[in-house]
Amino acid sequence: MSNLIQRIKQREISISLTTFNLILAVWLGVCLNLGFLTKVQSFTPYQGIKAQLFIVATGIVLIALYNLLLNILDWKWTAKFFAVILVFIGGFSSYFVNSLGAVISPDQIQNIAQTDPAEAFDLLSIQYFVWAFFFVILPIFLVLWIKIKPEKIGKMLMFKGLNIVGSFAVIASLLFVFYVDYAAIFREHRDLKGMISPQNTIASTISYFRKKAPKQNLPLIRYGEDAHLVEEVALKHLPKLMVLVVGETARAESFSLNGYTKNTNPELSKQTNLINFAQVSSCGTATAVSVPCMFSGMPRINYDEQLASHREGLLDIAQRAGYNVTWIDNNSGCKGACDRVEKFVISDELKQKWCKEGECEDGILVDSLQQYLRQIPKGDQQPRLVVLHQMGSHGPAYYKRAPAEFQKFQPVCATNAIQGCSQTELINSYDNTILYTDHILNQVIETLKQQQNYRTAFWYLSDHGESTGEHGMYLHGAPYAIAPSQQTHVPMVMWFSDAWKSIAAKQVNCLTQQKGATLSQDNLFPSLLSLLNVKTQVIDPKNDMLQQCAARS
Repeated sequence: MSNLIQRIKQREISISLTTFNLILAVWLGVCLNLGFLTKVQSFTPYQGIKAQLFIVATGIVLIALYNLLLNILDWKWTAKFFAVILVFIGGFSSYFVNSLGAVISPDQIQNIAQTDPAEAFDLLSIQYFVWAFFFVILPIFLVLWIKIKPEKIGKMLMFKGLNIVGSFAVIASLLFVFYVDYAAIFREHRDLKGMISPQNTIASTISYFRKKAPKQNLPLIRYGEDAHLVEEVALKHLPKLMVLVVGETARAESFSLNGYTKNTNPELSKQTNLINFAQVSSCGTATAVSVPCMFSGMPRINYDEQLASHREGLLDIAQRAGYNVTWIDNNSGCKGACDRVEKFVISDELKQKWCKEGECEDGILVDSLQQYLRQIPKGDQQPRLVVLHQMGSHGPAYYKRAPAEFQKFQPVCATNAIQGCSQTELINSYDNTILYTDHILNQVIETLKQQQNYRTAFWYLSDHGESTGEHGMYLHGAPYAIAPSQQTHVPMVMWFSDAWKSIAAKQVNCLTQQKGATLSQDNLFPSLLSLLNVKTQVIDPKNDMLQQCAARS
């Protein structure tokens, strides 16, 4: 033992390139992928020793696969370079897979690319730094510290050839033995590969830059150029004022309006003229997908992210038809949906009232809306569309999203390391954010009730939902094909003033009849334009909620 310690101090431990690659393959294949192996085990039809043999075989396949790749890539002068990169990428990606049940996909890479510093810092925790030390920093130190023995080129090539052939033989034989099982699992769960580190991050990053990264200097495509209002704003009709609230990370199953056992909607439930839609699905499972999608005019099944990035959308069309369109943001931006409309500049006074540590409570949206309305010139008759973009229930720091007076459900998870909290604490923290959203939405409605110069209406729709430990998953951003309902089933609520209803009673009644209908964010684009009396050929009548009653009559 004393000799070993002495050799360590003198940095005399050296290993062959073959051994170096094998140790690294074990680290990458098994140590970083325990979450993946656990998930695979949950999908196996076996029990007892057969299940254990299957998981051991899966681990060996991963080791052999990485060993094969490393023997192709690694030479004495490149081994440590590739090892550091793979350990760094794999260490951090495995944290989110193993700790939060995340699936690394191109959409997740897009979320990272478009996040802001405040959202990024919310992911940092003591657990994160402990993981980074043991799974990134320490392994990289060991990689750099260990010496690789010099070998003659002929001997090195021989061992590389044997390892490549041996690894391939192991992979082929085990895949042959368990072919039926692997085929069934990966056919039904194609996105499981997004849990294998570090290939998940590398492959998803390449896919993001090939398919999803915004292309520069693309020409703007005009859309809905025929848009026009079908009614003139006359003195006998007050102009319309529609407030659209884009929610953040709110899921429908946590709204008591939808039957949730906790009373998370005490204020909205008392509002008359409120219409709650119980069966609404999102376009994506992340803001970077859902927000541009819902404003694009493309249904989810045909959504083209690149086209949406340089084509006019809902807000452009409403503005062309004669609406004054304004976006008020308390999130990380509109993801391109509001690029060509007015952005309300929140005053320093309101920021001092509502913001701390770079983040603002959603009460700033209500005050900003009221300030915006006070600034409208007296006698102005232009119809208006105002979009409020919430911080909502954005995780993992749910405890930051609701002021102390709205921390009704106790005990709470007062940390961003949510995987360390009990399920009760985590759900309570999330439910408090819904309770605060209920208050914000009610305040918006109360503000609209005070407007005597407009026919006012309100539409709330969350961008996506959230997982809070169900099925071992946390947060959001799962590939849509495997995303649980917690991430795709979103709340949607409308409210219409008496002045609006007096002119459009049939429209409001038509919407009320669809409270239990199966709807989605596809309905926003055509239905909102129709509510605003905007006519254009790009409105799809199949998704226009106001056309459904006409179709049935």
